[in-house]
Amino acid sequence: MREINLDNLDDIARGAGILGTGGGGDPYIGKLLAREAIRKHGPVRVVDIDEVAPDATVVPVSGMGAPTVLLERVPNGGEELAALRALEKHIGRAATHIAPIEVGGVNSMLPIACAAEASLPIVDGDAMGRAFPEAQMVLPGLIGVTNSPMALADDKGNTIIVEAVDNHAAERIARAVCVELGCQISAADTVLRGDQLADGLVPATLTLAERLGAAVREARAAHSDPVAAARAMLAGVHLLTGKVVDVSRRTEGGFARGRGRIEGIADEAGQVLELDFQNEHLLATRDGVTVATTPDLICVLDSESGDPVTTEGLRYGLRVSVLAARCDPRWTSPGGLALAGPRYFGYDVDYLPFGS
Repeated sequence: MREINLDNLDDIARGAGILGTGGGGDPYIGKLLAREAIRKHGPVRVVDIDEVAPDATVVPVSGMGAPTVLLERVPNGGEELAALRALEKHIGRAATHIAPIEVGGVNSMLPIACAAEASLPIVDGDAMGRAFPEAQMVLPGLIGVTNSPMALADDKGNTIIVEAVDNHAAERIARAVCVELGCQISAADTVLRGDQLADGLVPATLTLAERLGAAVREARAAHSDPVAAARAMLAGVHLLTGKVVDVSRRTEGGFARGRGRIEGIADEAGQVLELDFQNEHLLATRDGVTVATTPDLICVLDSESGDPVTTEGLRYGLRVSVLAARCDPRWTSPGGLALAGPRYFGYDVDYLPFGS
């Protein structure tokens, strides 16, 4: 993939929605913003990690907040660019590249819109390889990169710079700002040099999103199984196909938290899968037994279309298929599990190695 344009944007959005593990925000809203930015400013050039100069200034941009709020409080567009400009002013140098902080949902689309508006290339990689709910849950943190300074911007034109003592403190401060400003803001943070990208980013995730979205689209066109196509592309495992029979969801502390309950159908009738989420799906339990945990990916797809189902879109009566896929191996290191393993989120279980 050498550019992002109006022809491949739909595939990227669909694939990123699947990779977002239910979180990252509604990819449809982000796609509309990215589409408008590309129409106004032209396609976005995509560069591989190894094409970026060692002294480049790479700035990840994203939205922060509860995905449920995004459904009712749609961004104006341009908030990420405002955060970028505030950060550039603070650090005293201009960004040379944009990067997604995560390859999930709206947060895969907003960096594309920002790159188009800023006339900058976007790096084919992200800092998670999926989506996570908190700002310190990024691979650059494992190599000592701080997320401060962090520039925050809202839809009213307010901008705030956060300089924190560590990455966890930056998350707490930014989350408090986010809640005060309506649970939906934009951020530019975790500035990387070009020579840090190989260790700090998961490579080629925009390309993966495009290929995943295309595989689902092509399977539908061929009247074959789009969920099977997605599972094959991800080398994933099937957890359950069934009907959503219950969802408890609340917006709390700037996050969408809750649990979904899915009852199996057809050959899986009688089985029950429960999904616990905080913006993203973090724990899958089938018939009382843990079958998948964060940081591996737990992806919910519409059983017929193969489209991603976000945590805020999970509702009674939906027929869904749930897959698990392997995370980037750096997340299963002791440091990675301390940042994003199940015990960090308060679940009384250890990480379950993929495929166990």
